[in-house]
Amino acid sequence: MNSFFDNLKNAFNRPNNGLMKILLINIIVYLALLFANIIFILAKSPSIYETIVGQLMLPAALDQFIYKPWTLFTYFFTHEDFWHILFNMLFLYWFGSMIMEFLGSEKLVNLYVLGGLAGGLFYILLYNLLPYFANHVETSRMLGASAGVFAVVVGAATFMPNYTIALILLGPVRIKYIALFYVLLSFARVTGSNAGGELAHLAGAGIGFLYIKQLQQGTDLGRPITRFFTFVKSLFARQPKVRVSYRNSKNSNGSRHHKSNFQTKQEEIDAILDKISESGYDSLTKEEKQKLFDASKN
Repeated sequence: MNSFFDNLKNAFNRPNNGLMKILLINIIVYLALLFANIIFILAKSPSIYETIVGQLMLPAALDQFIYKPWTLFTYFFTHEDFWHILFNMLFLYWFGSMIMEFLGSEKLVNLYVLGGLAGGLFYILLYNLLPYFANHVETSRMLGASAGVFAVVVGAATFMPNYTIALILLGPVRIKYIALFYVLLSFARVTGSNAGGELAHLAGAGIGFLYIKQLQQGTDLGRPITRFFTFVKSLFARQPKVRVSYRNSKNSNGSRHHKSNFQTKQEEIDAILDKISESGYDSLTKEEKQKLFDASKN
């Protein structure tokens, strides 16, 4: 427990710590809104709080969204209800830890962000296309990390479907069944009071499945996300002094040899991922698990 809070406290001071960064951003936004809500209620100015939240929530109506396009990103870091953020963050931590351990921080961030974006776009699309939602478009707003969390949960279940978790009263359960249960539950609720959120869940789940399947075939759908965050970090990073050095052209053979070694290692990792897809994580040998773990840290 101390390790968890220590990692959370130093989320932005440690590399490859995407899970804790996502958790911390969600918690900070929740606490900031909670504090603002109390202050403005005491000041008898609740409309100011509503205005603030309105700049973070994703509207379904296109004529509103075009004036607040940033909400496609901010909505999946925003919560108002304690139980909403609690369960989202617990699921994110449990299943995100698996992704972090075997695929690394970068892949986890890609999954979460792609799931959130897909959930938001799917929500806007269906609310504007389906007659069922026609009377609710103008007044519908969405917030919460659920779409991104669903992407992580289904992504973990797709990557290692036979991995088991001990559940109270049920005992050990394979995570593929846990993911399937929540996907079916969301589908059953798409006409309920939280229809927009359930649609976002399904889109996030679809992205989680697609992302891992494409990754196992050698394609990382999250590369644009990685490039974007790399660019943002470069804006705040201290630029090193330029150093000029001379390298003898004889080293070219060594470079080719290094590239060959890299390709060989990548082929080994791809083969391990294929084996997990076919037979589950438990089918790996101790050496294969170690190779996958070492690769996740690079």
